[in-house]
Amino acid sequence: MVIGFILISGEAILVHRWLPGSRSLKKSVHLCLQGVALASGIFGIWTKFQGRDGIVANFFSLHSWMGLICICLFGAQWLMGFLSFWQRGEMRAVRVKVLPWHIFVGLYTYGLAVATAETGLLEKLTFLQTNRNVSKRCPESMIVNCLGLSLALLSGMVIFAAVSPKSQSLRTKLLFTESSTKPE
Repeated sequence: MVIGFILISGEAILVHRWLPGSRSLKKSVHLCLQGVALASGIFGIWTKFQGRDGIVANFFSLHSWMGLICICLFGAQWLMGFLSFWQRGEMRAVRVKVLPWHIFVGLYTYGLAVATAETGLLEKLTFLQTNRNVSKRCPESMIVNCLGLSLALLSGMVIFAAVSPKSQSLRTKLLFTESSTKPE
């Protein structure tokens, strides 16, 4: 789930934003990577439901409900992105109106996936500590804490890179500003 929803999806966000090449290449790579991330998430949920406890027994915590919401949002986002941006049936005016919402819901879903992973890490560590399998200051606790901090930092960098202006446009703006402020 972490590899699919956070690492691969984060790469898909960055690839769409920063990959050099044609627009269609960016869209295809973005769509394919998001499809792999969605498939990873569906596989992860499917494996959880294959346990002996059944489906209902797995929905008892905030982590499980956030995960269900995240996979539903992710699937809806992927389908709407495919229908709106990959298929040529939509008019350009519709795509222009949908794009800001596509970006917002995509980044929100990415942030929700990170929050879901964080609650999952905390839930697992809490269960281990409650059952006295690990102590509060053990190497496993440090690994979970470091992984949680790493995920938070990674998501911050991905979201920052996604919303920050491209370096090319910054150079163009700086050059334009410098040339317009020089005295003749």
